[in-house]
Amino acid sequence: MERLQKVIASAGVTSRRKAEELIKEGKVQVNGKVVTELGTKVNTTDEILVNNKLITIEDKEYYLLNKPRGVVTTTADDKDRKIVTDLINTKARIYPIGRLDYDTTGALLLTNDGDFANIVMHPKSGIDKVYLAKLEGIIKGEQINTLKKGVKLDNILVKASRVKLKKINPEKNTCMVEITIHEGKNHQVKRMFEAVGFHVEKLHRERVGIFAVQDLKSGEYRKLSPKEVSIIYSLKK
Repeated sequence: MERLQKVIASAGVTSRRKAEELIKEGKVQVNGKVVTELGTKVNTTDEILVNNKLITIEDKEYYLLNKPRGVVTTTADDKDRKIVTDLINTKARIYPIGRLDYDTTGALLLTNDGDFANIVMHPKSGIDKVYLAKLEGIIKGEQINTLKKGVKLDNILVKASRVKLKKINPEKNTCMVEITIHEGKNHQVKRMFEAVGFHVEKLHRERVGIFAVQDLKSGEYRKLSPKEVSIIYSLKK
């Protein structure tokens, strides 16, 4: 069961704060009775009217997508490009948790559960975000240590929890590096490598926490199991 104002907001009727105002004003009914108490909890079987209009309560849905290159991580795009929600066959109003750049591939979680999304995104949850980056040039131990100690992005120190050199191609002067972070700042991995002097040619997110995409082809997705969802909820601080 969830708080009434949260359910109203999740249904897309209005913001949670405005939903609270509507409840206090007596404009919300649950199963035919006016409700004015903000602590009221409801479930998917309850009939809820806001300003005498019935709202639809969606069941929570959770997906792991192997995002392809050339797809925008958003729910709408003014340039009419393909968006990640186009790839998932559902009528639920799901949205991506965090962002992957247009040219970045790999693990992306999508849901219509705000609490789940907040746990995944919050650095305090300690959820690993593991990327494989192809760099121009060959990274050295000194630069790897700098990434671990931290570099400043927008005057905020961000650190890689792990950095591992996976492969070197001396002929093409490139290398493959696995990097693990916990934050999710805009273009963070690319900017971290730029801070130590490297351009990222390709970037793939291999894993978010327990969710890896090695069994999913590019553009494929799967539903998360109830056990997987409960594991994420167990991380809530």
